[in-house]
Amino acid sequence: MAELREERAGREEGASADRVWTIPNILSMLRLAGVPLFLYLLLVPKADGWALVVLLFSGLSDWLDGKIARWLDQTSRLGALLDPAADRLYTLVTIVAFVVRDIVPWWVAALLVARDVLVGGCILVLRRAGFGPPEVTYVGKAATFNLMYAFPLLLLAQGGSTFASVVRPVAYAFVIWGGLLFIWSGLLYLVQTRAALRLTGSPAV
Repeated sequence: MAELREERAGREEGASADRVWTIPNILSMLRLAGVPLFLYLLLVPKADGWALVVLLFSGLSDWLDGKIARWLDQTSRLGALLDPAADRLYTLVTIVAFVVRDIVPWWVAALLVARDVLVGGCILVLRRAGFGPPEVTYVGKAATFNLMYAFPLLLLAQGGSTFASVVRPVAYAFVIWGGLLFIWSGLLYLVQTRAALRLTGSPAV
């Protein structure tokens, strides 16, 4: 009887992990759908107010989908892929748009994009060695947190108003801390990858 219960629990856990149409996954899909809209609003009509609304929705839904997934027990493999993918896309798209509009210098964007390329390379190397992607670190979460605050603040800091002048140093502080943590988290992924490859005897990266 105990074996049957364990087998049933295993099947239920597998079915739960494979679910697609859950509330957290739908929120993540909406976040992904907002990426091209966000880029359009920033670059074509330069409607910073509406772009800020899309960005705030992205941040709110990012917080909600994790809470709902744990609250309703709706974690899934798809959600584990969609959530970080949406974070990375918003980060990259925002950086590119900010460079085009001269909001941030190109070398800042180059460093952040290089970090994502490094992490992507680590994931490919680990996959070929039979490993899953590296675990998300608290440093990486802190970096995303800082950058997600920095981006809307940078939008609010545009212009010559008194409000923009007050917001600007706060925005730059979030950019500096978020950028440094973002790069540091990338180096931690590299360390994790090298350690995993040593276990298999594969050539280290």
